[in-house]
Amino acid sequence: MISSLCNRIFEEAILDYHVNDNIDQPINNTYPLQTLEHLLYLKCWIDTAQWHMEDVVRNPDIDPVEGLQWKRRIDKSNQERTDVVEYIDSYFLEEFKDSTPLPDARVNTESPAWVVDRLSILALKIFHMQEETQRTGASDEHVQATTLKLNILLSQRTDLSQSLDELVTDIKSGHKYMKVYKQMKMYNDPTLNPVLYNAK
Repeated sequence: MISSLCNRIFEEAILDYHVNDNIDQPINNTYPLQTLEHLLYLKCWIDTAQWHMEDVVRNPDIDPVEGLQWKRRIDKSNQERTDVVEYIDSYFLEEFKDSTPLPDARVNTESPAWVVDRLSILALKIFHMQEETQRTGASDEHVQATTLKLNILLSQRTDLSQSLDELVTDIKSGHKYMKVYKQMKMYNDPTLNPVLYNAK
């Protein structure tokens, strides 16, 4: 099932990242280019690095100039993340190009790749919440609270994984069809962001 592949590769990417736990470390994506596995690993690596950028920028004592630099870096990372989601959707579009929608086929609220995106973020939440349940010096109350949250996240992953598998099965069988809307982000586009085009 597609969700099993996603969850396995996401866990691999997160563990690989945390060997050195350095935002600037180079990615070591050993999966062949043009494969879904390569895209999944890349997607989760970007998410993991960005997770830690978000931690840094939330330091209340951060220098404002440094904080702005991190904000711009996060924006760049978020654009890369969105690009990879679209590449994953392109993979699925090619995968299901021969599937014929049934007359009563319905479109889903989100494409398969955006469900994959949510699974990747969920994998990060699970990893870091697990860390919190084992944090040295944490109070019993903290451990109990984070254990409860961890169990909820694990349940969410089970449900979301099942939903992804069902969506892919429904698209393949023609009960649902893919309709992908390319990103319409405006803030990075110098022709659409008024601050950017008025600066000229």
